[in-house]
Amino acid sequence: MAKTYDVVVIGGGPAGYVAAIRCAQLGLATACVEKWINIEGKPALGGTCLNVGCIPSKALLESSEHYHKLQHGLEAHGISVGEASVDVAKMIGRKEQIVSQLTGGIAQLFKANKVDWLQGRGKLLAERQVEVTGHDGAVEVVEADNVIIAAGSVPIDIGAAPKDDKLIVDSTGALAFTEVPKRFGVIGAGVIGLELGSVWKRLGAEVVILEAVEDFLAAADHQIAKDALRQFQKQGLDIRLGARVTGSTKTDTEVTVQYTDKNGNHELTFDKLLVSVGRRPATDGIADAAADLVLNERGFIHVDDECRTNLPGVWAIGDCVRGPMLAHKGSEEGIMVAEFIAGNHGHMNYDTIPWVIYTQPEIAWVGKTEQQLKHEGVPVKIGTFPFAANGRAKAMDAAAGMVKIIAHAETDRVLGAHICGPMASELIQELVVAMEFGASAEDLQMTIHGHPTLAEAVHEAALSVDKRALHRVN
Repeated sequence: MAKTYDVVVIGGGPAGYVAAIRCAQLGLATACVEKWINIEGKPALGGTCLNVGCIPSKALLESSEHYHKLQHGLEAHGISVGEASVDVAKMIGRKEQIVSQLTGGIAQLFKANKVDWLQGRGKLLAERQVEVTGHDGAVEVVEADNVIIAAGSVPIDIGAAPKDDKLIVDSTGALAFTEVPKRFGVIGAGVIGLELGSVWKRLGAEVVILEAVEDFLAAADHQIAKDALRQFQKQGLDIRLGARVTGSTKTDTEVTVQYTDKNGNHELTFDKLLVSVGRRPATDGIADAAADLVLNERGFIHVDDECRTNLPGVWAIGDCVRGPMLAHKGSEEGIMVAEFIAGNHGHMNYDTIPWVIYTQPEIAWVGKTEQQLKHEGVPVKIGTFPFAANGRAKAMDAAAGMVKIIAHAETDRVLGAHICGPMASELIQELVVAMEFGASAEDLQMTIHGHPTLAEAVHEAALSVDKRALHRVN
């Protein structure tokens, strides 16, 4: 007889493992199916984010930033050092150690919360049964009152530059180079392309980023995106917009990319090429045909606002459903679904999901952009404040960028906030909280901010909404 649980979660990434832990905390007998095998050939939790995504990329961004500062950032402080060098193998080893510690920590949390980790590939069958194919090929079937599908996503491949995991790689490969490529090409100027392009540029690579669309960071506020592009170009990142890749050829040691833009056809040759044109839901084979799970034409599982699928007792969360492919979005959906299953109230506010790009300067935003609000005909008032006028940013040699706050012209309610600058990933959280509580620009104006802090730029931007900024001419 099949083993029975209150909840079985398919997927152990940020959406799935958080959902499993919360279900267990709520007293539900819970199992989580996860197939990941790590670089050491061992089963691991954490999915793409912890193993080959958010966490390892941040580790390399941090390491490469230190190296860059040794070469370029200390002289103004009166600090001189000898010739800097980088041990790529040691840098990669540090990244892997961090990953191992965090993924191992999830396994300990599962143990402490009595979540059963079923190692292998999960597949939804009819009547809320889940088939688990272990790494040894053994198959077992478990049953559940509720199934949560958190299958995650995988990189999109393109026919013009098929991945070979040697010269042409996806983000996983670009996180594991054994040496700095002299010429590094990137297809796609999104989050992954910009972050990994920044890593290898800081370490000495010549980086060219090819982006098919004419607008840089089209999803971001245009004013912020324009500011960020200017900073990246000053750093030496060669970002070519409106550049559509049409093909590629390889030798044993290099890859040549053909692309077209408004000026015609071109070729570039690289030692390594990263394809980072987006991700797609990892739903291939996630459900047996007899289960009758509804997916759309792009492979996303169809869900309602509360993450219910078309099947009673079957839910889906994270990258495999509509909405932004962000780890924290998936985690919060997992918590919401766990609460619903336990008979409680679940909450998920899709209007206050923060976005972050961990480049230098960082880019972060929450809510709507100026162009979205204008398109919707919403009357707005806008305040901006440059980090160039912020004392802490000047002291940090990080005075590039700005804070931008958009409020409703009549109600004063904050509708969006956008930051390009130092520690934008942390500063945006104040504005996420403000929007979650329905704050007005005046609420932020009346909130005392410590001095000297980067957060004072948020305060000044809020004051600027009503042309009251104190440390710049309004």
